[in-house]
Amino acid sequence: MWMSKSRSCFGYPLSIFFIVINEFCERFSYYGMRALLVLYFRNFIGWDDDLSTAIYHTFAALCYLTPILGALIADSWLGKFKTIISLSIVYTIGQAVIAVSSIHDLTDHDHDGTPDSLPVHVALSMIGLVLIAFGTGGIKPCVSAFGGDQFEEGQEKQRNQFFSIFYLAINAGSLLSTIITPILRVQQCGIHSQQACYPLAFGVPAALMAIALIVFVLGSTMYKKFQPQGNVMSKVAKCIGFAIKNRFKHRSKAFPKREHWLDWAKEKYDERLISQIKMVVKVMFLYIPLPMFWALFDQQGSRWTLQATTMSGKIGAIEIQPDQMQTVNAILIVIMVPIMDAVVYPLIAKCGLNFTSLKKMTVGMFLASMAFVAAAIVQVEIDKTLPVFPGGSQVQIKALNIGNNNMIVYLPGVNATLEPMSQTNNFMTFDADKLTSINVSSPGSSVTAVTHNFEPGHRYTLLVWGPSNSLVVKDGLNQKPEKGENGIRFVNTLNEMLNITMDGKVFENIPSNNVSSYQFFSSGIKDYTINSTEIEPTCPRDFKSSNLDFGSAYTYVIRKMSDSCLEVKEFEDIPPNTVNMALQIPQYFLLTCGEVVFSVTGLEFSYSQAPSNMKSVLQAGWLLTVAVGNIIVLIVAGVGHFEKQWAEYILFASLLLVVCVIFAIMARFYTYVNPAEIEAQFDEDEKKKNVGKDNPYATSEPVSQTSM
Repeated sequence: MWMSKSRSCFGYPLSIFFIVINEFCERFSYYGMRALLVLYFRNFIGWDDDLSTAIYHTFAALCYLTPILGALIADSWLGKFKTIISLSIVYTIGQAVIAVSSIHDLTDHDHDGTPDSLPVHVALSMIGLVLIAFGTGGIKPCVSAFGGDQFEEGQEKQRNQFFSIFYLAINAGSLLSTIITPILRVQQCGIHSQQACYPLAFGVPAALMAIALIVFVLGSTMYKKFQPQGNVMSKVAKCIGFAIKNRFKHRSKAFPKREHWLDWAKEKYDERLISQIKMVVKVMFLYIPLPMFWALFDQQGSRWTLQATTMSGKIGAIEIQPDQMQTVNAILIVIMVPIMDAVVYPLIAKCGLNFTSLKKMTVGMFLASMAFVAAAIVQVEIDKTLPVFPGGSQVQIKALNIGNNNMIVYLPGVNATLEPMSQTNNFMTFDADKLTSINVSSPGSSVTAVTHNFEPGHRYTLLVWGPSNSLVVKDGLNQKPEKGENGIRFVNTLNEMLNITMDGKVFENIPSNNVSSYQFFSSGIKDYTINSTEIEPTCPRDFKSSNLDFGSAYTYVIRKMSDSCLEVKEFEDIPPNTVNMALQIPQYFLLTCGEVVFSVTGLEFSYSQAPSNMKSVLQAGWLLTVAVGNIIVLIVAGVGHFEKQWAEYILFASLLLVVCVIFAIMARFYTYVNPAEIEAQFDEDEKKKNVGKDNPYATSEPVSQTSM
């Protein structure tokens, strides 16, 4: 049973506008939160790249596994409307919980800017992510199918356009959220100490999810709300089980073969149900190769974002953050969906080509494969510019003379003469077990040995300022600075302790002839103030850094000049990124074009080929392919440890290309069906037989399907 006031606008049911707005807000909430996850895991919680990527894809997989649960609840128990309402509440709570988990003041009892009980934050964030996964996953198969339900017979064209508008709303929400939430993240906020504002960046998506729920409820009186048809999945499972069992019993050649293996269920089950299951099984079989597409697609938020952190974000007069590069996908979607619907597809039709749904999906897979080839080419260019960091059994060291005399540093096989305020040209690499002797001297003085227990896999700086005065410092940077930021540290050559404030961050109590730890800053010129009792009142205390780029590291040496005022000299530790993020645009373009012809088509195909009482189930099956795709990423990342990232990209591209060929062959043998016509034929047959009672598997739901 359903109820509708038959209101329409521009030929569309008025109710779908509430559904589209709801989807926009919900997708803003989801993608806004997801855009922050990898950097939140890495920078707030402190996990490494591999663990952050693994948790990210585990969450993504869970989001696409739970649609099965949502479909079961909708088709068997609550119906689509009540399922969307109930799970949206769970979803909103989850978003609020993860926002609370990112408040560092929650456990920062000593007010030093670092949470004192990190497990509390980890636990809260995991609870929040689980609730979000059940919420967003549970409503996914229901919202699109619920939108399709709003159309009448004869509105096939409008329904097809609805799926394009629906996908446009998804990406419009994604576009705005992936622009806005990274901007909110880089703001400084906090009660006792100022930190990256993750609570605000997660809080805005939580608010948008609450708005999505309110908007959906406001349209309640206009929706067609169909009653659930009982436990459809249970009937399907029992029917399939009986067919297999019955076929096994009658496996002897004495029994004639039947047209389809499901026909062996005819002794017990209605022909209508068997016919409906045949439709679902045919489509599900076709879905088997599809997860490989999603395995590549969802790496935008993980591997491609990490790739962007090793690139320069200056594109003309604009500076963009690595996690904002994902907006390229959403921008291109908003552009490409109307172009495809209004220009490309009609042009192909005029050329007389039969560009079916499955052909579109095949082209989409090929384009995604080429996107990863493009990503591999970009990675090769990045690798050419990256500094070499020490391997697991190696040590790297450079020498920096902060004194007033020439110094000579003797390393195994290398002698370096350093003038005052100079350093060796670059880091020198040694096997850890061979770096046993370092000696220092100056002209006219004896040689002094430097002893230190070097830890393999790290970089070190040897500070020298006299024949018997030296200090070995572990740098603590074994990779490019995260998020494309710039590492800055200070060396104090004064006699007294120093305090330095740079762009709101404090380098506290730097001892004489010693060095601070690195702190990290975004691009641009940074002001800093030096505080010391040695600075004369007439001397300046305020200084400016050089114009910082992306992914660099510098050592600033502070010394006193002859007039007793301070001088700051800059030394480069890690060069800035030189490969521009604009080079990622071709791979995003190829992937987006693939997404438009693959994903939008897949949504409509899943709806059009589904029986009327199994639409949410088949939508869930479509979404299940996304979950399996994320699991593939986890398996490949866990099993294959690639020394070069481009090799992993090429592997994924090759796998998808093989799968693309397999899918094309499978699609060649697929026969399109019109479930509405098939069910109408059953209804006609029942009338002819004058059956006086309703078929237990029939549905009262009026169906609007695409005639393929």
